[in-house]
Amino acid sequence: MKIIVPMAGMGKRMRPHTLTVPKPLIPVAGKPIVQKIIEDLKDVCGEGIEEVAFIIHPSFGKAVEQKLVDVAAELGAKGTIHYQTEALGTAHAILCAKEALEGNVLVVFADTLFKAGFKLDRTKDGIIWVQQIEDPSQFGVVKLNAEGVITDFVEKPTTFVSDLAIIGIYYFKDGQNLRKELEYLLDNDIKEKGEYQLTNALDNMKSKGLKFEPGKVEEWLDCGNKNSTVYTNSRVLYHLHQAGVQLIDETVIIQNSQIIQPCYIGKNVVIKNAIVGPNVSIGEGCLIEKSIVEQSIIQSNTKIKRANVYNAMIGNFVEYNGEQKDLSIGDYTTIV
Repeated sequence: MKIIVPMAGMGKRMRPHTLTVPKPLIPVAGKPIVQKIIEDLKDVCGEGIEEVAFIIHPSFGKAVEQKLVDVAAELGAKGTIHYQTEALGTAHAILCAKEALEGNVLVVFADTLFKAGFKLDRTKDGIIWVQQIEDPSQFGVVKLNAEGVITDFVEKPTTFVSDLAIIGIYYFKDGQNLRKELEYLLDNDIKEKGEYQLTNALDNMKSKGLKFEPGKVEEWLDCGNKNSTVYTNSRVLYHLHQAGVQLIDETVIIQNSQIIQPCYIGKNVVIKNAIVGPNVSIGEGCLIEKSIVEQSIIQSNTKIKRANVYNAMIGNFVEYNGEQKDLSIGDYTTIV
């Protein structure tokens, strides 16, 4: 099994946090988004993940590349790096890792987390994971026949055709066949809405007799902007806490403070005269003093003093001393 992870986007909706780190490396419940995605997929796939191919922009830098290789290695897989220098659509992005398109392939876009209650059936031609949503106009959607097989793929429909949105996870039994269809789109300059779309390749494969079936998840969690990522953090913490996972590191110092679960608290964090939680993630090396912190993500080596923080996302090496509640503060910022 090969896993393809397109993640070359610059994450503009997550600024200022993505000015210093790619969006998929922003932590949720103490782990980078992309690492959590790959771990969840390993649970779905079982054993046999050979390679994780990360498609990134060259500007991400060597440190990010090494981090991604390390994420794959922790799961017993080879991590490979592939570059997309220009945003030309989903089909173009996947084809940037064409060397990995062979055998069983999973494609997962790195801005969506999920809670799965299933194991992957590798005998299927293809599986497209979907979720029923109220407003599908900003997503690709699928239509089904009476047997539950996908009959149509529609990219961001302007009129209603289906409420089953494609959530960004795809399984292909034959990766080489997918590669051939993607190359056909680019070789013949077949675009939709100005980009090379994966849904066009899926349509071609379907017309040649391949059967795609919908997959469903128990919960779909978006990490597209600050508010949705903070919410996703709370849901991941909830599930981990329910599963009995230890989320507070043994090196944490808690003085005259209250921790309301669920919370993730990393190494060497000091909490003094504070209330933390629920639904808070705090990275290593932070100080929280004389503050109330709820429903928030605080990254590493940050100091929060005399503050009331709610629905916040605060970066690395930040110093914040104040009263504002709803925050989005990037790395290396001081506010007093």
